[in-house]
Amino acid sequence: MKGEGEAMTAGGSSSPVSHPVSFGDERLALYKSELLAWNAKVNLIGPEAVEHLDDHVGESLAAAELLEPRGNVLDFGSGGGLPAIPMAIVSPESRWHLVESDRKKWAFLKHVVRECGLNAVIYGDRLQAALPRFPSTLEFSLVTSRAVGSPEEWVPLLSGRMQRGGRVALFQGSPEVAPITGFDRGDVFRLPRGSSNYLVTLMFHVEHT
Repeated sequence: MKGEGEAMTAGGSSSPVSHPVSFGDERLALYKSELLAWNAKVNLIGPEAVEHLDDHVGESLAAAELLEPRGNVLDFGSGGGLPAIPMAIVSPESRWHLVESDRKKWAFLKHVVRECGLNAVIYGDRLQAALPRFPSTLEFSLVTSRAVGSPEEWVPLLSGRMQRGGRVALFQGSPEVAPITGFDRGDVFRLPRGSSNYLVTLMFHVEHT
């Protein structure tokens, strides 16, 4: 199965991109099953996501194909695990750090990480409170987040935790993002689920004085 997307560079040009998407990993089926079972009792995802769950999972897998997560990856506002859990399942060279403040949601995340045997740790807190709890040497090669607040407000908090050349990947409904000090705009990808779903990337750079 393949989803089609379009990549737009920071300069504005675009080119077609193919995203091989596989539902073959049995852990993806387990994740979906557990998500729907928990969601029947606890509000983890909305009706649209329930109805189109395969599309949401496919979008997550397409993003993993584009971003190729490796090393330490932070997902902020993880909710019911989209896109982080499917991405973690198909990214064995990565260790995920999921930050979610809603108690019921992070309880589910801990459960599904354990059931799926994922290399991931859950922080039941807000980003500002979680950052000081990370090991002092922990730096991220990639940060992902889906439609959480205004990136210009929270992305700068990550400057001290980014690897040189690290990326922030924003799942959002617009290809635009405000300028953020310390981060350069990278590629923008149109994701296969619907006409207004974009993956906007930012590249971390170290200012030289």
